[in-house]
Amino acid sequence: MSEDTHPSTHPPLPPTTEDDRVSWLRLLRSRRVGPSTFYRLMAEHGSAQAALQALPEVAAAAGVKDYTPCPEAAARAELKAAAATGAHMICVGDPLYPPDLQQISDAPPVLWALGDTSVLSRPTVAMVGARNASSLGLRMARGMGADLAAKGFVVVSGLARGIDTAAHTATLDTGTIAVMAGGVDVIYPAENTRLAEDLVKTGLRLSEQPFGLMPQARHFPRRNRIISGMARAVVVVEAAAKSGSLITARTALDQGRDVLAVPGHPFDARAAGCNMLIRDGATLVRKADDVIEALPTRQTVENKPEIQPPQPPAAPAPDRRSLRDTAALHSRILDRLGPSPLAEDQLIRDLGAPARQVTPALTDLELDGRIRRQPGGLLSLT
Repeated sequence: MSEDTHPSTHPPLPPTTEDDRVSWLRLLRSRRVGPSTFYRLMAEHGSAQAALQALPEVAAAAGVKDYTPCPEAAARAELKAAAATGAHMICVGDPLYPPDLQQISDAPPVLWALGDTSVLSRPTVAMVGARNASSLGLRMARGMGADLAAKGFVVVSGLARGIDTAAHTATLDTGTIAVMAGGVDVIYPAENTRLAEDLVKTGLRLSEQPFGLMPQARHFPRRNRIISGMARAVVVVEAAAKSGSLITARTALDQGRDVLAVPGHPFDARAAGCNMLIRDGATLVRKADDVIEALPTRQTVENKPEIQPPQPPAAPAPDRRSLRDTAALHSRILDRLGPSPLAEDQLIRDLGAPARQVTPALTDLELDGRIRRQPGGLLSLT
């Protein structure tokens, strides 16, 4: 059972009864069923209950033998745990569901929300950055977060050490949203337990994961897509050249979000990622007013807009390209390359893009460890 793209732009109707909620949770928690498969099964079978009945046959057709969906007792236990903590089950299509998040192709079918759900109706800005942030980075996150909150924005982040913690702490009074990599009841890191408890008084903790789940490494990129997906823009305050914050930035681009970055000193490795983003077209921001000015005026963000390949210009074009154009060029280069070496000049001809654009992109991909240069001007995937 592969993870296909969501087959419909219309989300399923949210469950209205206890039995419906149990069926949704059973389907979503069943083995090999992620968000995209969930939506495909719902579209094909009309309801979660019907999809559950068909699931063993679907699994058998995919070569998975002796398949058993998630037991009903497990789903009811999750609902019971949520009730005990006062968490809300927010399903896609529900009026409380974040409207921008609902538009991404792999939107979580179910979110657990602990705290004040009224913050979900306000405009949000994501703020991410280094865990080992510098003093200046922390001060920037606190100041920018507080100023954004004063202008009516809700800051969403991931409750991690460093920049995330500073952003949440600065916006406690007005309400902030922490997206969890594990269960909404599992505080990670433990040192942020007090912050997480204070946060729910005016804001929210959100998670798509089951109650009691300890976060693992693979959960954090999934968490990051929610952070960027529910925000109008993503602000990277401080990030190294290879960091989780840059993964969030790339995810934001794939979702059609704007990426903004705070510049840093060239000698500070913790600012290298932000400086790279700005070099590649991210909007440079120094204060909250810069962020607000750069925000899209539309109320919602279109889902994953089609990125057109750059065409050869009739006249010399400026070298400065948007970050989204750079990401698109990286994807086209990786699509053209394979294990067999290809001459660099042939690649440039195949792409139909100016060498002054392709050459820096090749350097970026080489530094990122995604392509390899070989003798004779040949390139291949790593």
